[in-house]
Amino acid sequence: MKTDKISKQYEWIDSIRVLATLSVIFLHVAAPAVYQYGSVSNFDWWIGNIYDSSVRFCVPVFLMISGTLILSKTYESTGEYLKKRVLRILFPFLFWSIIYIAKDLFLKVNRGEVLGFIEVLEFIFLALKNGASFHMWYVYLIIGLYLFFPIIGKWINKSNEHEIRYFLGIWTLTVFAQLPIVKNMVPNIDITYFSGYIGFPILGYYLGSYTFDFNRKKVVYVLSILTGILITIFGTFFITHYHQKFTDWFYAYLTPNVILVSIGVFLFFKDFVNLGKKTAYIILFFSKYSYGTYLIHILVLWVLQQIGFSYSFVNSIIGIPVTSVLCFLISTFIVFGLSKLPMGRYIAG
Repeated sequence: MKTDKISKQYEWIDSIRVLATLSVIFLHVAAPAVYQYGSVSNFDWWIGNIYDSSVRFCVPVFLMISGTLILSKTYESTGEYLKKRVLRILFPFLFWSIIYIAKDLFLKVNRGEVLGFIEVLEFIFLALKNGASFHMWYVYLIIGLYLFFPIIGKWINKSNEHEIRYFLGIWTLTVFAQLPIVKNMVPNIDITYFSGYIGFPILGYYLGSYTFDFNRKKVVYVLSILTGILITIFGTFFITHYHQKFTDWFYAYLTPNVILVSIGVFLFFKDFVNLGKKTAYIILFFSKYSYGTYLIHILVLWVLQQIGFSYSFVNSIIGIPVTSVLCFLISTFIVFGLSKLPMGRYIAG
C-alpha cells in the first residue's frame, strides 16, 4: 500500500543520514587495518574487518535517501531541478577539491619536489578528472545519477507498484548475475540498463513510498542486518585467507550481502525511529551539514593522524570508534562554522 508523498522533513531520514555519515568515517578509519592484511596483527585485522563490514550499508543508504526524497518530487522544468539539486552539490565539491589539491601540492613541495607551471596544471587537471581525494568518487557518482533523475523521476511517478517492482526484480537479477559462481552460467542478454547504482535510488523510493505489513517486522529487519554483516565479515575472511592477500569482493556495495543490510537498516529506521524533540533537534543539526562533513572528513582524518589519532592509537577496538566520532564532530563543527561566513552555504555543503 502506498503511503503519503514524502514530506520535506522526516525524522527517520535525518537519523539514517547521520548514521550513514558517521558510518563512512568508521569505514575510512578501519580501512588501513583491513587493507594491511599480513602487515598488521591478526587482532587488529579482525577488528578492522568487523567494523568495516558492519558499516558497508552507508553508500547504498545515502543513495536510497536520495531516491526517497528526490524521485517523489516534481519540478516545473529540468532547469529548475538542475539548479536546486546539481548546483547545490557542485559548488562545495569544487571548493573542497581545490583544498585537497592545494594540500597535496604543499606536501609535494614540502618533500622537496620541484614542480614547473605545466606540471602543476597537469596535476590539477588529473586531480579534478579523477578525484582530488579518493572519497570524491561518490560525488562523481551522485552527479551522474542526479543528471538522470529527471528522466527516471517522470517514469517512476507515473508507475504503479508492480511496474517499479518489475525494474527492481531485474536489477536484483543483475546483482546476482555478478556472483562468481553464477556469472559464467548467465545467458548473454544485455540487461545493463537495469544494473548499477541507479537501483539504489529506485529501491529507496519504493521502500520509502510503500508500507509493508507482516508480522515481527523488527525481528526480520534485525535478522537481515545481522545476516548480511556476518556474510560480509566471514566471506571477507575466507576469500582473503584463500588468496593470501586482502580481497574486498564482499565489501562491494552492489553485493547481495551489503544490499541485505542496507534494506534492513533503511526499513528499521523508517518503521521504528521515533525521536524525542531534543534528540530530533540534535539529529537535524548533524543531518543538515552531512554533505559538508563527508567532503571534509578525509582532511580532518589526515590531521588527526598527524597528531597520533588512528585506528591503533590505543587499541583498534577503542581506537576506531573514538577516532571516528572525533573526526565526525570536528568535521561537522568546521562545516557549521564555514556556513556562517558570507556565501558560506556555497562552500560548506
